[in-house]
Amino acid sequence: MIEELEKKDTLVGTFQNNRSFGFVVPDNKKLYGDIFISKKNFGKARNNHKVLVKIIKQAKNDQKAEGKIIEVLGGANEAGVDMLSLIKEYNLPAEFPKPVVLEAKSKPKKVQEKEFKYRKDLRNDIVFTIDGEDAKDLDDAVCVTKKENGNYVLDVHIADVSQYVGEGSELDKEALIRGTSIYMLGRVIPMLPRELSNGICSLNEGEDRLTLSCTMEIDKQGKVVDSDIYKAVIKVTKRMSYHDVQAILDNSDKETIEKYKEYIPNFKLMEELALILKERRKEQGYLNLDIPESKIDLDIDGKVTNIGKYETTFANEIIEQFMLIANETIAEKFYWLQAPFIYRVHEEPDLDKIRELNGFLYNFGLRIKVVNEKVYPNEFAKALEKVRGTEEEKVVANLILRTLKVARYEAQNKGHFGIASKYYCHFTSPIRRYPDLFIHRIISKYLKENYNVKENFIDEYRERAENRASQSSEREKIATKVERESEKIKKAEFMQDKIGEVYEGIISSVTNFGLFVELENTVEGLVKFENISDEYFIFDESRRMLIGEKSRKTYKIGDKVTVRVISASKALRQVDFEIVPKGTGDFDSEKDDDL
Repeated sequence: MIEELEKKDTLVGTFQNNRSFGFVVPDNKKLYGDIFISKKNFGKARNNHKVLVKIIKQAKNDQKAEGKIIEVLGGANEAGVDMLSLIKEYNLPAEFPKPVVLEAKSKPKKVQEKEFKYRKDLRNDIVFTIDGEDAKDLDDAVCVTKKENGNYVLDVHIADVSQYVGEGSELDKEALIRGTSIYMLGRVIPMLPRELSNGICSLNEGEDRLTLSCTMEIDKQGKVVDSDIYKAVIKVTKRMSYHDVQAILDNSDKETIEKYKEYIPNFKLMEELALILKERRKEQGYLNLDIPESKIDLDIDGKVTNIGKYETTFANEIIEQFMLIANETIAEKFYWLQAPFIYRVHEEPDLDKIRELNGFLYNFGLRIKVVNEKVYPNEFAKALEKVRGTEEEKVVANLILRTLKVARYEAQNKGHFGIASKYYCHFTSPIRRYPDLFIHRIISKYLKENYNVKENFIDEYRERAENRASQSSEREKIATKVERESEKIKKAEFMQDKIGEVYEGIISSVTNFGLFVELENTVEGLVKFENISDEYFIFDESRRMLIGEKSRKTYKIGDKVTVRVISASKALRQVDFEIVPKGTGDFDSEKDDDL
C-alpha cells in the first residue's frame, strides 16, 4: 500500500523560482530528482513555497521530470505547513466528506432511555477513566473490587461505538478507508468525526454512556478464573489523568490526595491487581522493551520548544495491564466459539534474524537460546532483565525490537509472541481503530443471539474479517510511517539552531554509509564516513562494526561517542553529526543538559 502511494503521479516539494522557469525539490527524493516547472505551470506558487506538483512528463535520459503545480500549501516555514505537506504526501483524508459529517451530526447528543433495553444499568457503580491530560476521545473506563475469597473483580467498560456506527453506513465506510486515527504532532486525523469521538462515544465524566463491557474475576496469581461479556450503560465517576493517579499512589501531592481522598482505596486496589498481572505476564515471558517515546513540545504556532523522553509511570501500566487482560479474555472466548474474528497477530522471529541478533548481543555478553529450531519469548525477557537499569538497556531493547516481526491483523489466530499470549485481539479502542469496531459488531451479534449465531452469518463475516484485517494492517503501516515522519521533521526543526553544539550520544546503528547516534533527548543523527575522522573505515557487516584501516579504532552499536551538530534539514528530515575526538576539550556538559 505504501509502495502504491509512492507511485502516484503527484508529490510534495519546495518550489524554487528561477524567473523564466522553476523546479520543485521533492520531499521524498527516493522517487524523483528535481522536477522542472515551466513558467506557464507555476500557478500561484512563489519562491520557497511548499507545493503539490503533478508529474506531466517522466524523466528521460538526462532530462528531468516535468511537472505542474496544482496546489500551494504555504511557505516552507509557515506554521502547520510541514504537517500539511505530510498529509498531501501520503494522500491522507484530512477532511470528512459532507455525507459523513451530516450523518455524525444526526446522532443524538445524549444517550436515550430506549437504548438501555437489554443492558446492565451500572450508572451507580464507581468507574474511572485514566488517560493523558490532553486526551479527548476516552475509549475505556475501569473499576476494581475484591471478593470475600480474595479474588479481584476487574470491570473494563469500552465505548459501544458500534451502536452509533452502523455497518455499511457513511460513517462506517469512511472509518474503513481511514482504518485508524493518525496522531501527528500538533494535529490528529481521527477515524471518526469529533461529534462521535469526543462526544456521544467518548466516556466523559458524569454523562450516561453505552458500553460493551468485560468483567473478569482474577485470582491472586493473576489468572482469570471467570469472565462475563455484556452490554451496559455507565456514568463515569471521575475522569483521571495518569499524573494525578500516580501522585495518589506515591502520596506525593497533598492537594491531589485531598481532592480524590474518597477514591484512594480504589486506586490502591488497582495498583495491587496491576502488580499481580504484571508479575504473571513477566513469568510468561512478556517482552517489556521499555523504549522511551519522544515527548515533543510545541508552541501555539506548532514550533518545537523542547524535546525529551516521554516519562511513563505505574499509572500508565495499570491501564496497560487491564487492557491487555481484557483483550486476551475476549480473544480466547471468541476463538473457542470459532466465531469470525480479527486477531492481533505477532509471529515468532525468523531464526536467521536471531542468529544475526546474537552476533550483536555477543558484545554485551548476552545470547538468545534457540531450542529445536524454536525460540521462546522468555529468552528475550531474560536478556532484557540482565541489562535492566544499565546504560546498555535501551540499545539491547532496540536490537531486539528490530529482530521481531511487525504485528498485524489477521482473521486467523496465530498468537502474540511479544506479549507471550496464545490469544490476543484489539477490543479496547473502537473510537480510533477499525478492527476493534469490527469485532464489537461480532460480539454484539453473539450477545443478541445468545451465542446461537446462524451459519450464514459466520460464513459471511469470516470473509469480511479477512478483508477488514488486511485493509486495517495496510492503513496501520501508513499511519505508523506518517507519525514517525512527523517526529523526524520536528526533531530536525529543533536541531536547526543547534549547529556547532556538542553532545554525548550512543551509537544506535552501524551501516555501510556511516553510523547513527542517538542523543539523550531521543534525537538521532547520521555520522557519515567522512565525518568520523581523517582515516578510512571498513564496514564489518557480520558484526555491524566500523574498523579504522590504520588505527584499528572500532565503532559498534552501544558505544558512547561525542558528536557535534553539523546540519539539520526539515526537508530531508535528517540531522547530521560529526565525531568529536576525545581530548579536544570541545564537550560542554551544560549543553547536554539543555536538551
